[in-house]
This record gives sequence, structure tokens and C-alpha cells, in this order.
Amino acid sequence: MTSTVCLFGAGGQLGQELQRRVPAGIELQAIDRRQVDLSQPEQIRALLDRLQPQILLNAAAYTAVDRAEAEPELAYAVNAEAPGILAEWAAAKGARLLHVSTDFVFDGEQGRPYRPEDPIAPLGVYGASKAAGEAKIRAQLGEQALILRTAWVYSQFGNNFVKTMLRLMAERESLSVVGDQIGTPTWAGGLAAALWKAVQAPDFVGTRHWTDAGVASWYDFAVAIQEEALQLGLLQRAIPIQMIPASAYPTPARRPACAVLDKSGSYAALGSAPHWRVPLRQMLREYAKGKNHD
Repeated sequence: MTSTVCLFGAGGQLGQELQRRVPAGIELQAIDRRQVDLSQPEQIRALLDRLQPQILLNAAAYTAVDRAEAEPELAYAVNAEAPGILAEWAAAKGARLLHVSTDFVFDGEQGRPYRPEDPIAPLGVYGASKAAGEAKIRAQLGEQALILRTAWVYSQFGNNFVKTMLRLMAERESLSVVGDQIGTPTWAGGLAAALWKAVQAPDFVGTRHWTDAGVASWYDFAVAIQEEALQLGLLQRAIPIQMIPASAYPTPARRPACAVLDKSGSYAALGSAPHWRVPLRQMLREYAKGKNHD
């Protein structure tokens, strides 16, 4: 039996990876910003009324963490109000909602991996707007929606830390990267595969966590990117990478110092993810192939 899935955020890095992995039996309606402006509630409602999907998969978000401090209205419109409208429509129509959220709902001060039920304490507008979106979804659907928090997402598509590092490593003689913020790099391809498993597991609901396995600082991540990229020929030379404290690289938005997520429940339900270096290598291989075809 075919299920109709309406994917929001189809143009983003996760949205593009989701489109590459559509399982059999799914009729996908891929929606990006050309079809709907998520800051306009009536556009969202009109689109859903026209498409009548059985499942709503929300991979859309305002993710410019620093810019959000200067654009709180837009961040809240996309990250809080829009998910609330999706949830309201899903509740009225008996549709399912799967929504992607973030580790930024936590302050990173706990000292152990965050469980889904741990108290939230966002540090900036981005995290607060995503937390507000979660609350609006729960208000409409209780625990019947899936809210899947993830972290440090990258892919061969869009703008992300991996592609920025590759560019800077090719351009510069040395780099300084923050070493006292800890999390887990997560390949959007693996996250997309997990989301499709979740689509096909109707009992996988509530607030859950998903990232790749292991932990890293941004410095660790940068060192690994350089090592893997050198092996694949994406970089021609190694440059020194210096570890610096976050205090030496001030940003408009504060980041959580250690927002590692506890994924044990999700791994038990959907199958576990590999250590983050394995998908990093896979993504860079795909990226290298794409560049060779340019």
C-alpha cells in the first residue's frame, strides 16, 4: 500500500538526502521554498489542503544560528509557528507528523549525554525557536508525533562545516578551530535513512534522539576531515590546525559546550549508527566523485 509523504525542506541538505533514499511504497511530495513560504501560515494550510498527505515529514528549519539573533521573528515563524501549523493540520486530518529538531534545545552544561526527557535550556534564538516548535507540536499531537533531535549535520549538499573546512584548508596556510565544544558529527545521508525507517515504524513516536555514534570537538572533526580528504585527493597538502577555546572565537549566539545526545532508544528501535568517521569517509568519497564529474 502506498503512503503519501509531504516533505518540507526538500531543498536543504537533509531534504536532498531524503529524496535520494525514498523507499518503495512511498509517494513523495517534495516541497521547498519555491512552493511554500514557511513564514506564511495561510500558504502552509492551503498547500496541505491541496495535497492531503498521510504523513508530514518536516526537515525544514531556519538554521542560521548566529543570524537568528538578529532575525528572531523569522526564526520563530519557520521553527515554531510553521511546525505548529503542520501539527494542527495533522491532528485535524489524522495524519502523522515527523519533525526534525536539534541539540541546541540544551545548554550543554549537564556533563553526560542528554536523554530525550531531560529538561531543555536553549542558549539563543535558534535553540529557543526550535524548542518552541517542539512545544507547539506536543500541544496539538501529544506524544503521537515524532520529534527527532539531531546535531552537527553535514552532507555533500548545501553549506556545512565539512565543506567550509575543505575550502579553508585549500585556501589557507593554517587554521584555528574550537576545541572545547563537544558533540557528534552526523551525516545527513544516515539521518535520512533513519527517518525513512521511522516513517515505516508507526509506533516510533514521541521525542527521540539520533546522531551518528561517538563524540568529537570541532577541532577533532576538522582534523579528521583533513586526514580523510588528503587520502581521497580532495586536498593536496596538510596544513597545521590549532585548537582554540570558544572564548577566542566569539559569535553572536552562544553554543552548548557539550550537547552529546543519548541515542540508545532510537538505536534499539531503528538499528544503530556507525562511528561518525565512517559516514564522514563515505560522504567525502561521494563528494570527490561529484567533483571529478564537474
